[in-house]
Amino acid sequence: MADALEVPARVVDLPAARARFGARADRLVEFLGRQDPLADEAAAVLDEEPAQARALERGLAAAAPPRGAAPALRRLLEEAARLPFWVDLPRCDRAGRLLLRAGPLGGVVLGARSLAAGYCSPAGNKPLALSGQLTSGRLAGKRLAETGRFVVATCSPGGLRPGGLGWQLALRVRLIHAAVRRLVLASGRWRADLWGAPINQHDLVGTTLLFSLEWLDGVRALGLSVSDEEAEDYLHLWRTSGWITGVDPELLPATIAEARALRALILATEGPPDDDSRSLVRALVELPREQARTELERRLAAAQVQLGYALLRTLLGSETADQLALPRTAWRLVVPAARPLVAGIERARAWVPGVEDLLAAGGRVYWEQAITGALAGARPTFARPSRLAGAALAARRAAAARGQQVC
Repeated sequence: MADALEVPARVVDLPAARARFGARADRLVEFLGRQDPLADEAAAVLDEEPAQARALERGLAAAAPPRGAAPALRRLLEEAARLPFWVDLPRCDRAGRLLLRAGPLGGVVLGARSLAAGYCSPAGNKPLALSGQLTSGRLAGKRLAETGRFVVATCSPGGLRPGGLGWQLALRVRLIHAAVRRLVLASGRWRADLWGAPINQHDLVGTTLLFSLEWLDGVRALGLSVSDEEAEDYLHLWRTSGWITGVDPELLPATIAEARALRALILATEGPPDDDSRSLVRALVELPREQARTELERRLAAAQVQLGYALLRTLLGSETADQLALPRTAWRLVVPAARPLVAGIERARAWVPGVEDLLAAGGRVYWEQAITGALAGARPTFARPSRLAGAALAARRAAAARGQQVC
């Protein structure tokens, strides 16, 4: 029973969850204290031996540890290159086409459903809040663009094969998680009694659900037709990606039914959105204003922001939107009006040969332009952070709470 463990304060209504889910509730609580030892050891080596960064680059390209790689780095690369028996790579390739044919609709859902739902976790959002990566406009744009690049690479043909770009980026993301864990623990600001371990296994599998189940539900809510077979394939794609990014295989759902049960259990033991949730979601929606430079861009950004709030209300639901203190805007009428248009495109796809290929090609163009535009022509680096961007801000806030002044 979880009573024998140190249950973080983030866990709510555990007795009710036990009554509903049985022993799985206690088992899930255990994963709040588990991290990713293999990646954590490799990240420590990269911090302590900067020359190992070159070995990492060679190892990612070759999908094998190069000569001179430190043992911890060698173990990480060797394990990641041995995909589990259950991985079906042709199925992953087939599944990824769904993201491309969804086009801009998929991008909207990634932001207004997948990412926003992740920010709503009042404990899972703490590494982001402490790092300051997504409350700064410049850093938010960079990180969001990198997320888009990661998703597209994962969904591209051959992306998850060892050495493929999706596989490489999954390992880079895994090492970014490990670097953030090291930084927040070293900062002295991490509260394990409240939140469990930073970027723990519970939250890692939750992120996998955001990219798979939450995204599927979101595009369906906006009118995209997704068959049950397509949905199962898409979940398999992200199950594979989750394994590469270090999620414990025990947690990774194999079917949509398992994924829904896991999401229900997570939500049953999770509190409502907090102030950090509200800050992160607002930073996400207000990003167009941050990026606008001309008067025309500012006017367009104002419309984008209002539409963003309307989409969040549609995709997250009114209750969550109210908890996030999101405004109600007249743009909410636009979202239902768009569903018939999406439905019409879906009917054409089903009956007219070649339409699906056109949608997939258009989707690829959309993603490339969206990512390039967000980065202002720069390349996504997926660099491991060396410091917490929010450290100075956090110090000022703490000092203000104590009635002090910090320069």
